[in-house]
Amino acid sequence: MEMVTRATSHSTDGDTRRRVTRHLLERGHATAADLAQDLGITATATRRHLDVMEAEGQVETRVVKTAGRGRPAKSYQLTPAARTSFGHTYDDLAMEALRWIRRFEGEGAVSGFAAEQVARLEARCRAALDAVDSDDPMARAQALATAMSSEGYAATASVIASGGQICQHHCPVAGVAAEFPQLCEAETRVISRLLGVHVQRLATIANGDGVCTTHVPGKSRGRRAAHGARGGGPVPLPDPSAPTDNPTGQR
Repeated sequence: MEMVTRATSHSTDGDTRRRVTRHLLERGHATAADLAQDLGITATATRRHLDVMEAEGQVETRVVKTAGRGRPAKSYQLTPAARTSFGHTYDDLAMEALRWIRRFEGEGAVSGFAAEQVARLEARCRAALDAVDSDDPMARAQALATAMSSEGYAATASVIASGGQICQHHCPVAGVAAEFPQLCEAETRVISRLLGVHVQRLATIANGDGVCTTHVPGKSRGRRAAHGARGGGPVPLPDPSAPTDNPTGQR
Protein backbone atom coordinates (compact mmCIF):
# COMPACT_ATOMS: atom_id res chain seq x y z
CA MET A 1 0.00 0.00 0.00
CA GLU A 2 2.85 2.35 0.83
CA MET A 3 4.43 1.76 -2.57
CA VAL A 4 1.16 2.55 -4.32
CA THR A 5 0.75 5.72 -2.29
CA ARG A 6 4.26 6.90 -3.15
CA ALA A 7 3.77 6.17 -6.86
CA THR A 8 0.49 8.06 -6.84
CA SER A 9 2.14 10.99 -5.05
CA HIS A 10 4.96 11.19 -7.63
CA SER A 11 2.45 11.05 -10.47
CA THR A 12 0.36 13.82 -8.93
CA ASP A 13 3.44 15.97 -8.34
CA GLY A 14 4.45 15.55 -11.97
CA ASP A 15 0.99 16.54 -13.19
CA THR A 16 0.96 19.62 -10.97
CA ARG A 17 4.39 20.75 -12.13
CA ARG A 18 3.36 20.34 -15.74
CA ARG A 19 0.37 22.58 -15.00
CA VAL A 20 2.69 25.12 -13.36
CA THR A 21 4.98 25.01 -16.41
CA ARG A 22 2.08 25.48 -18.84
CA HIS A 23 0.69 28.32 -16.75
CA LEU A 24 4.03 30.15 -16.66
CA LEU A 25 4.43 29.63 -20.39
CA GLU A 26 1.06 31.28 -21.03
CA ARG A 27 1.41 34.10 -18.50
CA GLY A 28 5.13 34.79 -18.83
CA HIS A 29 5.59 35.13 -15.07
CA ALA A 30 3.53 34.84 -11.90
CA THR A 31 3.89 34.91 -8.13
CA ALA A 32 3.36 31.82 -6.02
CA ALA A 33 0.12 33.31 -4.70
CA ASP A 34 -1.19 33.90 -8.23
CA LEU A 35 -0.30 30.36 -9.26
CA ALA A 36 -1.94 28.90 -6.17
CA GLN A 37 -5.17 30.75 -6.89
CA ASP A 38 -5.25 29.90 -10.58
CA LEU A 39 -4.37 26.23 -10.07
CA GLY A 40 -6.63 25.71 -7.09
CA ILE A 41 -3.95 24.44 -4.70
CA THR A 42 -2.55 25.85 -1.47
CA ALA A 43 0.18 28.46 -1.42
CA THR A 44 2.37 26.10 0.61
CA ALA A 45 2.04 23.32 -1.96
CA THR A 46 2.71 25.77 -4.78
CA ARG A 47 5.93 27.00 -3.18
CA ARG A 48 7.04 23.41 -2.60
CA HIS A 49 6.65 22.63 -6.30
CA LEU A 50 8.36 25.87 -7.29
CA ASP A 51 11.32 25.14 -4.99
CA VAL A 52 11.80 21.75 -6.64
CA MET A 53 11.47 23.22 -10.14
CA GLU A 54 13.96 25.98 -9.31
CA ALA A 55 16.47 23.41 -8.00
CA GLU A 56 16.06 21.46 -11.27
CA GLY A 57 16.68 24.58 -13.35
CA GLN A 58 13.12 24.76 -14.70
CA VAL A 59 12.11 28.10 -13.18
CA GLU A 60 13.90 31.23 -12.08
CA THR A 61 12.82 34.18 -9.97
CA ARG A 62 12.76 37.90 -10.31
CA VAL A 63 11.64 40.65 -7.95
CA VAL A 64 8.52 42.62 -8.88
CA LYS A 65 7.73 45.93 -7.24
CA THR A 66 4.31 46.18 -5.68
CA ALA A 67 2.10 49.18 -5.15
CA GLY A 68 2.44 50.82 -1.75
CA ARG A 69 5.11 50.26 0.87
CA GLY A 70 4.97 46.48 1.09
CA ARG A 71 7.81 44.10 0.39
CA PRO A 72 8.56 43.43 -3.30
CA ALA A 73 6.98 40.22 -4.54
CA LYS A 74 8.95 37.28 -5.90
CA SER A 75 7.78 36.32 -9.37
CA TYR A 76 8.57 33.07 -11.17
CA GLN A 77 9.25 32.47 -14.85
CA LEU A 78 10.44 29.58 -16.99
CA THR A 79 14.13 29.20 -17.77
CA PRO A 80 15.29 28.87 -21.41
CA ALA A 81 15.94 25.16 -20.75
CA ALA A 82 12.32 24.64 -19.68
CA ARG A 83 11.02 26.39 -22.78
CA THR A 84 12.84 23.97 -25.08
CA SER A 85 10.61 21.15 -23.83
CA PHE A 86 7.76 22.71 -25.82
CA GLY A 87 9.64 22.27 -29.10
CA HIS A 88 10.33 24.84 -31.81
CA THR A 89 9.97 25.38 -35.55
CA TYR A 90 13.53 26.52 -36.31
CA ASP A 91 14.08 23.71 -38.82
CA ASP A 92 10.85 24.57 -40.61
CA LEU A 93 11.81 28.23 -40.76
CA ALA A 94 15.30 27.43 -42.07
CA MET A 95 13.83 25.10 -44.68
CA GLU A 96 11.40 27.71 -45.95
CA ALA A 97 14.14 30.36 -46.04
CA LEU A 98 16.41 28.13 -48.12
CA ARG A 99 13.56 27.23 -50.45
CA TRP A 100 12.92 30.92 -50.97
CA ILE A 101 16.61 31.51 -51.76
CA ARG A 102 16.64 28.60 -54.22
CA ARG A 103 13.43 29.69 -55.91
CA PHE A 104 14.41 33.33 -56.44
CA GLU A 105 18.23 33.24 -56.48
CA GLY A 106 19.11 29.73 -57.65
CA GLU A 107 21.18 26.81 -56.39
CA GLY A 108 24.36 28.88 -56.45
CA ALA A 109 22.94 31.22 -53.85
CA VAL A 110 22.10 28.26 -51.60
CA SER A 111 25.71 27.06 -51.89
CA GLY A 112 26.94 30.55 -51.03
CA PHE A 113 24.69 30.65 -47.99
CA ALA A 114 25.94 27.24 -46.85
CA ALA A 115 29.56 28.30 -47.25
CA GLU A 116 28.98 31.42 -45.20
CA GLN A 117 27.29 29.45 -42.43
CA VAL A 118 30.12 26.94 -42.02
CA ALA A 119 32.75 29.69 -42.25
CA ARG A 120 32.06 30.57 -38.62
CA LEU A 121 32.42 26.91 -37.63
CA GLU A 122 35.71 26.79 -39.54
CA ALA A 123 37.07 29.83 -37.74
CA ARG A 124 36.29 28.40 -34.31
CA CYS A 125 37.73 24.98 -35.13
CA ARG A 126 40.83 26.46 -36.73
CA ALA A 127 41.69 28.18 -33.48
CA ALA A 128 41.67 24.77 -31.77
CA LEU A 129 43.80 23.16 -34.48
CA ASP A 130 46.37 25.94 -34.37
CA ALA A 131 47.34 24.62 -30.95
CA VAL A 132 48.28 21.24 -32.50
CA ASP A 133 51.96 21.33 -33.38
CA SER A 134 51.90 18.54 -35.96
CA ASP A 135 51.66 18.01 -39.71
CA ASP A 136 50.17 14.55 -39.12
CA PRO A 137 46.61 14.58 -40.52
CA MET A 138 45.43 12.09 -37.89
CA ALA A 139 46.71 14.20 -35.01
CA ARG A 140 44.86 17.14 -36.49
CA ALA A 141 41.78 14.98 -37.09
CA GLN A 142 41.67 14.09 -33.40
CA ALA A 143 41.89 17.76 -32.45
CA LEU A 144 39.21 18.60 -35.00
CA ALA A 145 36.89 15.92 -33.61
CA THR A 146 37.28 17.40 -30.15
CA ALA A 147 36.56 20.89 -31.46
CA MET A 148 33.49 19.71 -33.40
CA SER A 149 32.17 17.91 -30.32
CA SER A 150 32.17 21.23 -28.50
CA GLU A 151 29.99 22.54 -31.35
CA GLY A 152 27.40 19.81 -30.80
CA TYR A 153 28.51 17.22 -33.39
CA ALA A 154 29.52 14.47 -30.89
CA ALA A 155 32.52 13.71 -33.13
CA THR A 156 35.23 11.08 -32.75
CA ALA A 157 38.39 10.27 -34.73
CA SER A 158 39.93 6.84 -35.21
CA VAL A 159 42.75 5.18 -37.16
CA ILE A 160 41.88 2.58 -39.80
CA ALA A 161 43.94 0.60 -42.33
CA SER A 162 43.71 3.22 -45.07
CA GLY A 163 44.31 6.22 -42.83
CA GLY A 164 41.65 7.42 -40.44
CA GLN A 165 38.11 8.66 -40.17
CA ILE A 166 36.08 11.28 -38.38
CA CYS A 167 32.62 10.17 -37.25
CA GLN A 168 29.95 12.72 -36.34
CA HIS A 169 27.29 11.01 -34.27
CA HIS A 170 24.99 14.03 -34.31
CA CYS A 171 24.17 16.59 -36.98
CA PRO A 172 22.53 19.83 -35.78
CA VAL A 173 21.13 20.53 -39.27
CA ALA A 174 20.33 17.01 -40.49
CA GLY A 175 16.68 17.78 -41.22
CA VAL A 176 17.54 20.74 -43.44
CA ALA A 177 20.59 19.09 -45.03
CA ALA A 178 18.43 16.20 -46.22
CA GLU A 179 16.88 18.58 -48.77
CA PHE A 180 19.87 20.89 -49.17
CA PRO A 181 23.06 18.78 -49.52
CA GLN A 182 25.01 21.99 -50.06
CA LEU A 183 25.29 22.17 -46.26
CA CYS A 184 27.07 18.80 -46.13
CA GLU A 185 29.26 19.71 -49.11
CA ALA A 186 30.34 22.98 -47.49
CA GLU A 187 31.11 21.16 -44.25
CA THR A 188 33.24 18.61 -46.12
CA ARG A 189 35.26 21.41 -47.71
CA VAL A 190 35.82 22.89 -44.26
CA ILE A 191 37.16 19.57 -42.94
CA SER A 192 39.51 19.34 -45.95
CA ARG A 193 40.86 22.83 -45.41
CA LEU A 194 41.30 22.38 -41.68
CA LEU A 195 43.18 19.08 -42.06
CA GLY A 196 45.09 20.15 -45.17
CA VAL A 197 44.19 16.92 -46.98
CA HIS A 198 41.62 15.74 -49.49
CA VAL A 199 38.99 14.03 -47.34
CA GLN A 200 36.08 11.93 -48.59
CA ARG A 201 32.60 11.95 -47.10
CA LEU A 202 31.40 8.34 -47.02
CA ALA A 203 28.08 8.63 -45.19
CA THR A 204 25.79 11.31 -43.78
CA ILE A 205 23.00 11.36 -41.24
CA ALA A 206 21.07 13.63 -43.61
CA ASN A 207 21.15 10.84 -46.21
CA GLY A 208 19.72 8.31 -43.78
CA ASP A 209 22.97 6.85 -42.43
CA GLY A 210 23.44 6.42 -38.71
CA VAL A 211 26.66 8.45 -38.57
CA CYS A 212 28.35 11.09 -40.71
CA THR A 213 31.63 9.40 -41.70
CA THR A 214 34.54 11.23 -43.32
CA HIS A 215 37.63 9.37 -44.52
CA VAL A 216 40.99 11.00 -43.80
CA PRO A 217 43.88 9.68 -45.95
CA GLY A 218 47.12 8.44 -44.40
CA LYS A 219 50.09 10.69 -43.76
CA SER A 220 51.92 10.10 -47.05
CA ARG A 221 48.83 10.75 -49.16
CA GLY A 222 47.93 13.62 -46.90
CA ARG A 223 51.19 15.43 -47.59
CA ARG A 224 50.61 15.28 -51.32
CA ALA A 225 47.04 16.51 -50.88
CA ALA A 226 48.16 19.28 -48.55
CA HIS A 227 50.84 20.34 -51.04
CA GLY A 228 48.19 20.49 -53.75
CA ALA A 229 45.93 22.56 -51.52
CA ARG A 230 48.71 25.06 -50.84
CA GLY A 231 49.25 25.35 -54.57
CA GLY A 232 46.11 27.44 -54.83
CA GLY A 233 42.38 26.99 -55.16
CA PRO A 234 39.90 25.19 -52.92
CA VAL A 235 40.21 21.54 -52.01
CA PRO A 236 37.91 19.68 -54.43
CA LEU A 237 34.95 17.69 -53.21
CA PRO A 238 35.15 13.90 -53.56
CA ASP A 239 33.31 12.09 -56.30
CA PRO A 240 30.53 10.19 -54.45
CA SER A 241 30.58 7.48 -57.15
CA ALA A 242 34.28 6.76 -56.72
CA PRO A 243 35.13 3.44 -55.02
CA THR A 244 36.57 3.44 -51.51
CA ASP A 245 38.77 0.98 -49.69
CA ASN A 246 37.13 1.74 -46.35
CA PRO A 247 34.54 -0.93 -45.55
CA THR A 248 33.10 1.09 -42.69
CA GLY A 249 31.66 3.56 -45.14
CA GLN A 250 29.59 1.05 -47.06
CA ARG A 251 25.89 1.83 -47.11
